Amino acid sequence: MLICIFGESCTGKTTLAQRLLPYCKATLYHGKDYLRLAKSEAEARSKFRALLENAADGDGNIIFVTTEKENLSLLPKRCVRILVTAPLPVIQERFAKRMGGTLPLPVAAMLERKHGSFDHEPHDLHVENGQEDLDAILRLICR
Repeated sequence: MLICIFGESCTGKTTLAQRLLPYCKATLYHGKDYLRLAKSEAEARSKFRALLENAADGDGNIIFVTTEKENLSLLPKRCVRILVTAPLPVIQERFAKRMGGTLPLPVAAMLERKHGSFDHEPHDLHVENGQEDLDAILRLICR
């Protein structure tokens, strides 16, 4: 089984993936972790694409978490795609915590520009962080 959890930074993707891991007994790849699969980026992408294809075909379980739209091109058609979103103020608050409590203006502007950038990507499930019961979502995914 292959599950891709994607969306903007600080929306709760990693939290969802970590809560899902015990149910799926999956290997978790986050962002560009796949670069460790080979010395060159091209070879690593190729190996990772093959791993994703195998997982989609039922050979092992992988959860792939990404904030980069370009990584969505690695996914085979046969995977569960979960879009995770959050309201901009929530994203800004979480990002500020990561940066020691203060959100610099250029970072705030960048977050505003990127907000909603994944909204039109194909997905099987949309999780609006903070708006839904996480346990209910986990049960739904596991079915």
